[in-house]
Amino acid sequence: MEIRKLVVAVEETYASGGRALEAPVRKVVAAAAIRNPLAGSYTADLAELEALGADVAALLGQRAAAALGPDAPVTGYGKGCIVGLAGEIEHAAAVIHPRFGAPVRAAIGGGAAIIPSTKLVASAGAAITMPITNKDDIWSFNEMDAATIAVTDAPLPDELLVCVVLAAGGRPGARTRKPG
Repeated sequence: MEIRKLVVAVEETYASGGRALEAPVRKVVAAAAIRNPLAGSYTADLAELEALGADVAALLGQRAAAALGPDAPVTGYGKGCIVGLAGEIEHAAAVIHPRFGAPVRAAIGGGAAIIPSTKLVASAGAAITMPITNKDDIWSFNEMDAATIAVTDAPLPDELLVCVVLAAGGRPGARTRKPG
């Protein structure tokens, strides 16, 4: 894995709706700009990108969990990938789907629900908004949220910007409930 840049962004929310929260809500996005070994050519076999997905997931999961801190247990997660213009959307699918989840779950100590995702092909500086859901119950409304990141110089045309978001505490001021 050839990493050009690693970005870790921590967001802490202390108040929402004009009210202080009992505890801060945290979101961490970890993103890596990595070389896309398949950029610029069509390749039927995407196994190389699938293996790359496992490697980058382990790194990003560990970095995001460390930034979230031991006093903020992970309640939600999400993932995303921007493919540089010399790549294709299927490159993102190969990186963030087949082998990505297990290393993220290992970094956070579990997670029974799927990790929601999004992907796109775009130029450097494009923003990606990743959905967040509860790590154990995709229907838990409190954690249904999103996180956005943009890295001004990534991805370059022959790169992937691979991202993980971890959250602790659900949405600030969450009070929407499932019917019934």
